[in-house]
Amino acid sequence: MRLTKIVLTTVILLATIGSAMAAERINTLEKKGLFGYEPNGIAIRGTDTVAYFTQGKPVKGSDEYTTSWSGATWKFSSQEHLDLFVAEPEKYAPQYGGYCAYGVVQGNLVKIEPEFWTIVDEKLYLNYNKKLNNEWLKDVPGYIKTADSLYESLLESQ
Repeated sequence: MRLTKIVLTTVILLATIGSAMAAERINTLEKKGLFGYEPNGIAIRGTDTVAYFTQGKPVKGSDEYTTSWSGATWKFSSQEHLDLFVAEPEKYAPQYGGYCAYGVVQGNLVKIEPEFWTIVDEKLYLNYNKKLNNEWLKDVPGYIKTADSLYESLLESQ
C-alpha cells in the first residue's frame, strides 16, 4: 500500500509540474518537456473511444474523423465510430472526463495511457499505468462509488 501511495504521489507530481492551469473537464494532458504535462485539446491522447466498445481494444484515431465535444477534439478510426459518438457521446466518453479513474479515487486528476482501461456496466474507465489499473481492479465498485462522489469537486478545486 505504501509503495502505491509513493507511485501515485510521483505520478501526480509529474502530471502537474509546469502546469498551473485549472483542470479541463476533459483530460487532454500530453507530455510537455521533460517532466510536465499540459492540455493539448485532444481527448484520450488521440485514441478512438468507440473502439473500446466495438473492438475491445484501444485503436488510434485519425485526423480524418474528428469532432469537438465538451471542449476537446475526439478522434476516431472510422466514419461509423464518429457517427456513433456524435449520436451518443455520453455513452462512449470515458468516465471522469478521461482522467485516471484510480487517481480520481485518490483525489487527483491525472493523465492516462490509453492501453490501461476497463469497461464496467457499459462505462469506460481509463488509468495511468498497469500498476494503477491493477489497483483499480481490486475494488472497482467501491472505487467507482468514491470517484463518482469526488470528480466534480476535483474539477472545481484544480
